Amino acid sequence: MFNGSILVATDGTALSEKAIAVAVELARATGSKLVGFTAVSPYRYAGIGESSGVAAADHQARIGADASARLAVVERQARAAGVECHTSMLEDDEPYRAIIGSAERHGCGLIVMASHGRSGMRALVLGSETQRVLTHSTLPVLVIR
Repeated sequence: MFNGSILVATDGTALSEKAIAVAVELARATGSKLVGFTAVSPYRYAGIGESSGVAAADHQARIGADASARLAVVERQARAAGVECHTSMLEDDEPYRAIIGSAERHGCGLIVMASHGRSGMRALVLGSETQRVLTHSTLPVLVIR
């Protein structure tokens, strides 16, 4: 039986909330700890002048609040199930790298995440963070659809 930490990645969608529920139940059933994780995008505008610092600070405040709200969902569900949980967020242009890196840093033995099931041209254009995690991770990944 698996016994270790489980990382659950969330992007705040209803589908990722389904992945959270599965991860919480799996952690409860196996006596594992849970790591709630979300990746945030860095501020991309590097303007010059007084307003650029204000815009960057506003961006950081907004994405920080959004990320905290996503992670609070993980914490609430874990607490309700009696599962030990801590959360983590990381700023990265490539969320898949952040997910894998966080799982490794926290000593997780499993990554749980959702897949939106895009196919065809939408998958090519939008890409798939889940597919990238599956391709690049050496850890097992449980995909929830």
